[in-house]
Amino acid sequence: MTTNPSTPSPGVLDHPLRARGGLAVLVLLAALPPAASALGEDFYIGLATRILIFALAATSLNLVVGFGGLVSFGHAAFVGLGAYAVGILMQQGVASAWVAWPAAVAAGALFALAVGAVSLRTRGVYFIMITLAFAQMLYYLAVSVKAWGGDDGLTLPGRSVVAAGFDLASDTRFYYVVLALFALAFMGIQRLLAARFGHVLQAARENETRMAAIGFPVYRYRLVAFTLAGGLAGLAGALLANQSGFVSPALLQWNQSGLLLVMIILGGVGHLWGGFVGAAAFLLLEEVLSAHTIHWQFALGAVLLAVVLAAPRGLAGWTRRGEGA
Repeated sequence: MTTNPSTPSPGVLDHPLRARGGLAVLVLLAALPPAASALGEDFYIGLATRILIFALAATSLNLVVGFGGLVSFGHAAFVGLGAYAVGILMQQGVASAWVAWPAAVAAGALFALAVGAVSLRTRGVYFIMITLAFAQMLYYLAVSVKAWGGDDGLTLPGRSVVAAGFDLASDTRFYYVVLALFALAFMGIQRLLAARFGHVLQAARENETRMAAIGFPVYRYRLVAFTLAGGLAGLAGALLANQSGFVSPALLQWNQSGLLLVMIILGGVGHLWGGFVGAAAFLLLEEVLSAHTIHWQFALGAVLLAVVLAAPRGLAGWTRRGEGA
């Protein structure tokens, strides 16, 4: 088999999406609901939906941490804002997904723009602490505002409505909508990373000073990436609120940001599939271990330690061991 000389090979900054592999994953995910229903295991449709939603949130965080080199500890704020946008609008009688979900994306993106405009002027541990501080401020605001349910949170009367006669009350229908949104977001991030924007973002992660010296506005690139990640996290929050039918201040808390960080470390920081693999591995491990012991967190910690020692680039990074990447 010969290689077409006119087709450039992917560089270290490219993250190609193999059509055959991606299509196989999509077909398997699409086949899950009928297979689960045939086996009488409808529970797995809900679990798979939760995995896809967390995979969307983790992939958006990976854009900032893995490809931008910015360890944010406040990503839960954007997820929580998206969830609250849906909850508050539904409280006002707005159940349309065409209104609530874009509002959730806008809320996450605008807050990320404000947080990023301040925090991206710092580096290292200061950046971590500022992003954490913004998220905690939002958490305490949600706890104190009684109109938003305060400590008790908000209970949603139902799921959002996409069109007349097409509400999302059916778990299977909701699963396919979440799958479609995740697939679109995943392909969008892949295209972004393959474009000039993604190359500049990753090059700045490797050497910010050199990129600035040759004329690239590093701060602006990072702010755009941070805002995009906030918007996608807001969408994940909207979907999470719809699935659980409940919005709680706990969604905004720092441990939710830590959970998303653990997922991408487990899956592979800076790997295109890292968020998806990490979310799937973490939530499946949680489900299996909690069914056997009440001390499942201890066992989960041991598994995470083993993965970090055996696969420093994460589970998805195993496929690149031979490439020296």
